Amino acid sequence: MTKVDLSPRPVEAMSPRQLERRESLIAAALALVNEIGVERLQMKQVCERSGVALGTAYRYFSSKDHLLAAAIAEWHRLLLADLVAELRGPRGGLGTTDRVVRFVRHGMRAYQRQPQLARLRVAVAASTDPFASEALQGMARADNAALQAVMAEVPTAASDLVRHIVGHAWQGELTAWVTGRTTLGDARRQLEDVVRLVLTPYDTP
Repeated sequence: MTKVDLSPRPVEAMSPRQLERRESLIAAALALVNEIGVERLQMKQVCERSGVALGTAYRYFSSKDHLLAAAIAEWHRLLLADLVAELRGPRGGLGTTDRVVRFVRHGMRAYQRQPQLARLRVAVAASTDPFASEALQGMARADNAALQAVMAEVPTAASDLVRHIVGHAWQGELTAWVTGRTTLGDARRQLEDVVRLVLTPYDTP
């Protein structure tokens, strides 16, 4: 008997109409997370909000975890694009350390304004769904690309390690805040201290 492949369709293989349905599911998931939180959200609610049939939704996302991982990855990607664009604009001219401090500070403020999305990011990080893991790997690549853009002066030999440290510090402080182990203010200060510690040796005006 031939085994049926029930994997969701790859994004790159989707038609414009299919991409539109996928975007509708993601938008509905983000709106519902902000309204009712991560724990109470169900795929049925997302489908009702988006107008996409439940059976059809699983052609795009293998599980709720996969959908939520894709949703937070997309929101985070757009956030990073805004942060990088801001630092390339009229507020440019900062040294490397100050530029990256501003990058992570404004990123934390964005999560502060939408704390349910901060909880979502922390929640999906623990998912074992393989398709959710792919979405999270994409988010990590977006983090790396954005950090590389705002600290281009860091030598290539050190860049990978510096980005790794800053990225993990951001995730760690976000997790500590969401889980109640620290305040948002302390989390932000700790993150900025890590940035200064690792980037000051490479600072340029």
